[in-house]
Amino acid sequence: MGLLGNFKRPAKKPKKGPREDLPPEVRRVVEVLRSVKDPETGLDIVDEGLLYGLTVEKSRVQVFLLLARSTPECHFCQSIAVNVQRRILGDIVEVLRKEGFNRVEAYNEMGLLLEEWGDEDGSAGA
Repeated sequence: MGLLGNFKRPAKKPKKGPREDLPPEVRRVVEVLRSVKDPETGLDIVDEGLLYGLTVEKSRVQVFLLLARSTPECHFCQSIAVNVQRRILGDIVEVLRKEGFNRVEAYNEMGLLLEEWGDEDGSAGA
């Protein structure tokens, strides 16, 4: 066996869906967020890799997103990116509200709050 023979290993196909070691409430939210589509690509935000973190505490959800930045020199590109981001954030809040959550917060990769819905105490008043 030559040198390249050491690198030939059967490729494991990654499993689709949330990791099996996640708590059931987190897994449920991940599946719900699969219904949120990126309007540019048509892919759901989970498969596209936009969702990178999630915290679920009773009726409160914190969603952490990795959102692509547009080219700073292109003002038209920036406005498209902002509109796409607003659409995704609105859809996230909508699907999680329908799922029964009373507080939804969405953050970007730097920890900046992008969108929130509900009262601080978790009631659905805002």
